Amino acid sequence: MKAATTIHAITGMALVALLAHDAGAAPAGSGKELPPKPSVADVVKASKPGDWRPLDPENTLYMELPAGRVVMELAPNFAPKAAANIRALVRERYFDGLWVMRAQDGFVVQWGDPEEETPRPFKAAKTVDAEFTVPAKGTGAFMQLKERDVYAPQVGHVNGFPAARDPKGGQAWLPHCYAMVGVARDEASNTGNGSQLYTVIGHAPRHLDRNITVVGRIVAGMPLLSVMPRGTGALGFYEKAEQRTPIANVRLAADVPAAERSKLEVMRTESAAFQAVIEAQRNRGGPWTKVAAGAIDLCNVPIPVREQQ
Repeated sequence: MKAATTIHAITGMALVALLAHDAGAAPAGSGKELPPKPSVADVVKASKPGDWRPLDPENTLYMELPAGRVVMELAPNFAPKAAANIRALVRERYFDGLWVMRAQDGFVVQWGDPEEETPRPFKAAKTVDAEFTVPAKGTGAFMQLKERDVYAPQVGHVNGFPAARDPKGGQAWLPHCYAMVGVARDEASNTGNGSQLYTVIGHAPRHLDRNITVVGRIVAGMPLLSVMPRGTGALGFYEKAEQRTPIANVRLAADVPAAERSKLEVMRTESAAFQAVIEAQRNRGGPWTKVAAGAIDLCNVPIPVREQQ
């Protein structure tokens, strides 16, 4: 499949049957029960092995917390410099023994070094050029949603990540959807070096798009972060050291023995199965649903992840 291609049409009689609009569907407010339709779970169950891809060990991070493992997938096509510096930080074991230091309700959880006066030294780059947007060409096959977006001219998915782009400017970027991972920074754009990272735990703060480098997303372990006790300090930072959650270590999957890796796979967002996932979420059937939405927001599209089959 050619990179940076917008794909609008999905072929195949099986998918057509799955997505076909029921001519007898009741209009909103008619009082008639909506006909049953395939759910996201049904689509996942009916998917084929080719609809899934394994995580790339060179772009997969494991963060070990007292409650378990958090798995993050980097998106080097959208943030190559940031991803490279994060890999360098991980390989010099920078994060080992640091902390989850912030949990702001409805916003983000952040981890790294909370010490501003005597920060932990590291060999990786101290400044990294901002990658708020990147050239759309080369980021991958862009599967555009038909819905209009408030924050971007076009939105859709690329290689397992939600994505936005501006075709006139030729730029693309990753949005601040739930579970996306961003690179914390100070006022200067190049101060985000990956030594402090955060993930979105609340309603998508899309106003941050194109103002912070977004470098990946959490694909497993989000409940471990989203339930963190909320910080009582400014912006949700913990005021006392004992309130922080310790990070045992962070490792690249490539550096972990195969037997100890998380065996996960992500649904290919260029697959017909993923288009069926979108439709299942966009137009839910009855009997519980009384009014089908008929539309979907980018950050409300689930990107299925499962244990390798």
